[in-house]
Amino acid sequence: MKLYPINAGNFKLDGGAMFGVVPKTIWQKTNPADSNNMIELTTRCLLIEDANRLILIDNGMGNKQSQKFFGYYHLWGDFSLDKSLKTHGFHRDDITDVFLTHLHFDHCGGSVQFNADKTGYEPAFKNAHFWTNKNHWLWATEPNKREKASFLKENIIPLKASGQLKFLPIPENDILENSALGFDVVFVDGHTEKQMIPIITYQNKTIAFMADLLPTVGHIPIPYVMGYDTRPLLTLNEKEKFLNIAANKNYYLFLEHDCQHEIITVKNTDKGVQLNKTYQTNDIFN
Repeated sequence: MKLYPINAGNFKLDGGAMFGVVPKTIWQKTNPADSNNMIELTTRCLLIEDANRLILIDNGMGNKQSQKFFGYYHLWGDFSLDKSLKTHGFHRDDITDVFLTHLHFDHCGGSVQFNADKTGYEPAFKNAHFWTNKNHWLWATEPNKREKASFLKENIIPLKASGQLKFLPIPENDILENSALGFDVVFVDGHTEKQMIPIITYQNKTIAFMADLLPTVGHIPIPYVMGYDTRPLLTLNEKEKFLNIAANKNYYLFLEHDCQHEIITVKNTDKGVQLNKTYQTNDIFN
């Protein structure tokens, strides 16, 4: 097995929305804001090369939305999914599976592209299966008013129409061991219904792709929960449980949205779980 970080692009979001009830005087110490209160974020995806499978976890915003839409998110930097794949010697047509932690646009927008004459949409990975779960699919296709702006139909409906959509089963204890993709999956419900957190065993290490359960290092303190989360108190409990396990078992936490910190470990202290060490992906994916 080989692992590769894939940068699908950088963007900005309002710092207050990213940290909920936490005061700016506190969160700006780890996530400094610009004059418009926006903080820098990234869409760091993960590519898994395992035997004859090439599995991509999440794929960023894509490029099919309008200039007005992208204007809200202040794209910056010269990164793209295709450039990042090419850096590692791959093309999107090589991808066999696309695992979607959840269907918010900044995690799945790259799944779908315009067709050749731009009259409609088609899967952006023509040879891949797209993996989600039934509960989250229903949540995304019949969205509540609070999340409706995050679930864009053009990112979702074409996947079902293509026949390439697959569902992972949801176990009773919300931990799917040895999934069809070869890794374990933890299901969490605080951010959105049945978000999926992949847990990958790699060279005697455990790599957890944290998605929106832990967007940045600044979100390690248990009460630091995003304003975007639909069930913040549930997020609080899920994050506390997961981070305690991560500290006890020395998980390597792969951060999808943190521009500065790619992989971290955490430790238990008298003041709760705190940052232990930070790593570049090259330190771990050797």
